[in-house]
Amino acid sequence: MDYVILLLGFVFLIKGADLFVEGASSIAKIFKVPPILIGLTIVAFGTSAPEAAVSINSAIKGANEIALGNVIGSNLFNTLLVIGVASIINPLKVQKMTILKEFPFGILASLVLFILCADVSLQNSNSNMISRGDGLILLSLFSIFVYYLVEMAILSKEDYEEDTKQMSVGKSIVLSIIGVIGIIIGGDWVVKASSSIAIAFGMSETLVGLTIVAIGTSLPELVTSIVAAFKKEADIAVGNVIGSNLFNILFILGVSSYINPIPIAQDIFFDVVYLLVATSITYIVSFTKRTVFRIEGALLSTCYIVYMAYIIIRN
Repeated sequence: MDYVILLLGFVFLIKGADLFVEGASSIAKIFKVPPILIGLTIVAFGTSAPEAAVSINSAIKGANEIALGNVIGSNLFNTLLVIGVASIINPLKVQKMTILKEFPFGILASLVLFILCADVSLQNSNSNMISRGDGLILLSLFSIFVYYLVEMAILSKEDYEEDTKQMSVGKSIVLSIIGVIGIIIGGDWVVKASSSIAIAFGMSETLVGLTIVAIGTSLPELVTSIVAAFKKEADIAVGNVIGSNLFNILFILGVSSYINPIPIAQDIFFDVVYLLVATSITYIVSFTKRTVFRIEGALLSTCYIVYMAYIIIRN
């Protein structure tokens, strides 16, 4: 029964996120919000909504291992497998602005997470923990990133084009509300089912968060980037991953740790280091001729498969 609830939870999460993006984007267009701002905020939030629902829900219920594992696992999935698979389908050309600003900000976010998790090494503490104060630091960085997005949208010279097939305000609001309800219900079911499965098989909640939950909640990013790769829209494929990863670390972990401080086990500390290394490698690969080639995509995908094998054996 837990597997059925888990599957239904993922369905509610993904469909809810899809409806939310559709409704919220329509509302934004009605009020003539620039398309670039819609893409960088509403779409990024929509694809990360499943992670937000699961992690924040986990924090409220005290299942912090799932909250942290979900964020780290999702970011590794996005960075290595989503970009890897997308570039295998079609080599991804990365914009200069993405390499100079957004990618480095993603590395900074991973580095800050590493520092906040290294209390024992850096502060001689008895244990590693993401405290409420750490959560506020992450949320402060998130506000800076949002400010950057808004500034970029204002400076954009892209003209707004009226959509003749635009939905009514009423329908847009209803879709958004239904989407949010689906996300909330789906998140609750995924957390409950995942915890039960972990207990039944003697698996740690961390492993469940890093694998089953992380992959399930990252499906929107995977689908979005694969479709973008087939359409040769590399900016969407890469931008979607970077935006989602930043949202996951800065906002989701920020809120989750503020609700309930998150203790860091020694095992998960390795995963944080691996995330920092993976993000840096992906940046270096993108920096080379500003393109992620097929062979490099295969390398990134292999790194994810090796990581998955390692954490399963580790458990």
